[in-house]
Formats: sequence, C-alpha cells, structure tokens
Amino acid sequence: MNRKEPLCARQTPTQLTSAMASAAAVEWEAAARKVLVARKPCFGLPTACPTCLPVLLYLRMAQVPFDIHVDTSFPDADHIPYVEFGDCVAFNNEKGGVIEYLKDEKIADLNSNHPNISSTTVLDTKAMVSSWLANALLYELWVVSAGSIANDIYFSDLPWPIGKILHWNKTRHVKQLLGITKLNAAEKEEEIYLKASAAYDSLSFRLGDQVFLFDNSPTDVDALFLGHALFVLSALPDTSVLRGTLQKHDNLVSFAEHHKVQLLETSSSSSSGLGSSPSPSSSTPRRRPSADHSYKPKPRAKKERTEEEKKFRRRAKYFLATQLVAVLVFLSLMGGVDSSELDDEDGLDYDD
Repeated sequence: MNRKEPLCARQTPTQLTSAMASAAAVEWEAAARKVLVARKPCFGLPTACPTCLPVLLYLRMAQVPFDIHVDTSFPDADHIPYVEFGDCVAFNNEKGGVIEYLKDEKIADLNSNHPNISSTTVLDTKAMVSSWLANALLYELWVVSAGSIANDIYFSDLPWPIGKILHWNKTRHVKQLLGITKLNAAEKEEEIYLKASAAYDSLSFRLGDQVFLFDNSPTDVDALFLGHALFVLSALPDTSVLRGTLQKHDNLVSFAEHHKVQLLETSSSSSSGLGSSPSPSSSTPRRRPSADHSYKPKPRAKKERTEEEKKFRRRAKYFLATQLVAVLVFLSLMGGVDSSELDDEDGLDYDD
C-alpha cells in the first residue's frame, strides 16, 4: 500500500514560507489586541527611543490599532521594540526587525502600495537612512553629547553607578562600530557629517513638495526617516550639528512637523485606538497579552509596607551604618600612621 507523503515534504521552500506567512497573518487578524513594547516617552514623543519610534510610526501609517507598553526592565537590550499579538512576538533583533517581519509575513506591507516604483530605488533610499543617518545619530547621541539625552532615554530608572557603567560600555561599543579611535576621531567626525548632509540633500530632492517620499502614500522609508527627523528635532540640542544640517532643508522639517501632527498628536487625541498612551512596565521578553490584562495606565494606590519590608529596610540601614563606621575606623587608623615611615619606605636605597 502506498503511503502518502506529508504535505510539508511535498512543498517547496517558497511554499513553506508562504504558508508560515499566512499563518502569522491569520494570527494577527485573530488577535484581540496588538501591543507595541517600547521605551518610555520623553522630549514630547510617545517613545524617545530612536529605534522604537519608527516602528510606532509605521504601525500608525498602516492604521493598525495597538497599545503602547513601556518596558524599563531592559534598558540596553536590543530586542526592544517588539510587537505582541496573540501567541506571537516580533522582536527587533530577529528577522531584520519588527517592520521587516510585518512586511515579510504579509501582515502590514506599506511598500506593496507602490507597484510602479522600482524596488531598487526604495532599497537604496532606505539603506541611506539606515546607515548614514543612523550612524550620525548614534555619533551625536553617544559620542558628542555629555550623556544626559541617552540617560533620559535608557538609564534614568537605574541606580547612578549602573547607569554610568552601561553608558560607558555603550559609548565604547558605538565607537568600535563607527571605527573611531583617538588617532582618526576628527577625520571620522567629518566623514559622518558629510554623509549625513549628502543623505539630507538626496531626501530633500526626492521629497520635493510631496507629502511622502514616494508618490502619495507612505512606505517603510517614510516611517524610518520620520522617526529619525522627529528625534533629531525634538531631542537634540540647538548646538547639534546634525540638527542644524537637517534644519537647512525646509521641506524635510515641514514633512516631520506635518506627520507629527497627523500621526502623533491627532491620533493620540482621537478614539480610533491607533496607539494608546504608554504604560509603565517591568515585563520580560515574550510576555504575551491576555484578555483580562490591560496595558492602559491605571492610578496606583499607595501600598502599605508589610512587616517583612519594614524589617528589610531597617537591616539595610544598619548595614550602611556599619559600613560607614568601618570606613571611619580605617581612616582614623591610617591617619595615625607616621608619614615619615611612609617616606622612609618610598626612599629605600636599592643600591645595597
């Protein structure tokens, strides 16, 4: 008797990919809610993270109803932002990022609305935004600034020493990524700003007096550049070279201001559900929304401390007091040492 082959064994890789994409699209449609997990709001933006903001804007351009959920547990994690829907999670550090995932899985593909535009043109423009402009923003955020902007976005909820160490480590990583050393710092800075200026020139020429970069509807490039432009104009100081370069192009500034009103201010004040107000969180990766759990912010009543918490706080105070006494005793003992003894040790004759 002939045995039938499993359906999956008879499918080509392309068919398998298509089937998986269809499954994800079905899950998306069936999901009661979609949740964008991002970093906290700041600088008048719903999320101040330069990586999270384009994803939020893309979802709003695609007119997807979703909630915003703030995650403060992983300040330097690269899996944020991510989108939860049903039993699925799309992470920033997988499959090219959230936007690419939504496109590849046939869930929300803004570029499909532009069949007559060369995909090469779109990809080249996207590469320019994702490399030249992204690198310039990294440089200003982690190398040029004194750290206050990055601290507000990533580390303000952490104890000072931990935030300082994480900031130093990220700055070191960015310098390595951009190939910056003490010897070539000036040359690299000039190169970074020249590329950013060329990118702005090209985008300004492409935009012209249109509402979007390509015809009359948005693409993923619009979301990426809009996120970049809004961050530069809202978060970077007036002394920023990158901000000054962007502001030389009136049509790019108008593009950012127009879509900020349409996508952030108008959408947030309407009842369409296109991105509700952010709510704080201490969530972990792959936490899935449930029907009885709301991500909307709720006023928290002041919680009465338990006896256990009171005992812990008392012990912590005693521990700190003990450490302080130990330091004082150590300093007093050191102060009693005759400095001449130390001088004699430093002045030992090594000729013997």
